[in-house]
Amino acid sequence: MGDKLTVRNPYSGEVVGFAPRNMVREVDEAIETAREGAAGMRATTLHDRRRMLTGAAGQLQEHRDELSVLLTREAGKTIRETRAEVDRAASIFDLAAAELVAPPGDVLALDALPNGAAMTGYCMREPRGIIGGITPWNVPLALAAHKIAPALAAGNSIVLKPAEQTPLSSLLLRDLLLNAGVPENGLLVITGLGEEAGDALVRHPNIAMLSFTGSREVGVRLPAAAGFKKVSLELGGNSPLVVTPSANLEATANAIVRGAFAVAGQLCISVQRVIAHRTILGDLLTMVSEVASKLVVGDPVSDTTDVGTLISREACDRIEKLVADLKSAGAQVVVGGKREAECIYLPTVLTSVEHGGRMLQQEAFGPVVMFLQYTQFDEAIAIANSTDYGLNAAIWTNNYEEAMRAARELQAGTVIVNESTTFRSDLMPYGGIKQSGMGREGVRFAIDEMSVMKTVCFGRPISSN
Repeated sequence: MGDKLTVRNPYSGEVVGFAPRNMVREVDEAIETAREGAAGMRATTLHDRRRMLTGAAGQLQEHRDELSVLLTREAGKTIRETRAEVDRAASIFDLAAAELVAPPGDVLALDALPNGAAMTGYCMREPRGIIGGITPWNVPLALAAHKIAPALAAGNSIVLKPAEQTPLSSLLLRDLLLNAGVPENGLLVITGLGEEAGDALVRHPNIAMLSFTGSREVGVRLPAAAGFKKVSLELGGNSPLVVTPSANLEATANAIVRGAFAVAGQLCISVQRVIAHRTILGDLLTMVSEVASKLVVGDPVSDTTDVGTLISREACDRIEKLVADLKSAGAQVVVGGKREAECIYLPTVLTSVEHGGRMLQQEAFGPVVMFLQYTQFDEAIAIANSTDYGLNAAIWTNNYEEAMRAARELQAGTVIVNESTTFRSDLMPYGGIKQSGMGREGVRFAIDEMSVMKTVCFGRPISSN
């Protein structure tokens, strides 16, 4: 079946289903259809768009069980995680609908300057046209919603290309949105390989904006390939979590475990490096190890499973090698550190990790958290900032001055105080600095990115008499 993608369950290896392997021709056809859709979406009223978006949220909730099971089978995430993801995706559509009650715009006080004494004006936002969206496999439904909902809210059409590992959930999402009233030419989903369908989408001149979520290795090449179009990139991370002596260690330990091992560590904002003061490192490490060792690893469909699978055997191979390399460099395994099945790697806690080592600079993207220690606060900030990434960073402290210094000095798109690095509200601006990307998601902010500002200026009517 060379013209199809075979989707397999990473836990059992069974075939979940098939999706078309779209090539350049199919991508071109989809974009041509989306050109008609862009004109139609531009003509819709805000009421029309709100109705589509609230209908989409309702469809997601109505099909919650079906979507959850499909996501678990496609991506190997636990059923509890995928239920939460469906709920999250539904709320993203609701948030987008709510933004249309008071769309952005400004009245301009043109008469504040002498040349505008007889003028008045305002700003409005207009759709860009066709949005090209590319999404990864780790949060396939919610991240598709983060592309689709603001694109439609802004009056665009959108062509979505999901990851080849998890295309089925996006195809089902498309069907549900069409049921909710989204025009067929307003939302198109192309499925295929990144180097085929993805590249064709990126390079197409009729795409007005490209919104990409994925790896740094792919993302850094996209602006040059995309040509003269707006590009938004949400790439990888290497999230630090600083712990000071004033922190509540029990709460911190729970947040570390939650943030390091959710989705088997396959989040770009997973807790990867814990930077703890030397006076509390031992106690914190003991608490984290106790909680982590009790996590239930196994069949993602079971309600009792805490940690599911990695996306593939190759991903598990990569984590296995990363841990082996860290051990060779002197790191010690406190919990885990071994493979349990073809796509399962046990939640792993490492200590005595060499600061500045090459492996520490990588994005693990797996169930591995590394502990480092510091003595002076300046040292903690320096360690936290010592990567090319800058997505999310966190600090646990009950000291106001430390919290404010961290907010100012940590190099990240988001700094979080007394929560995990994985905290994200879908209504806040979300994105990174350095090689973690450019542009911002979060519904209102994505609507701004997916629209353009137009300024209108009126002069006083001049009488013909």
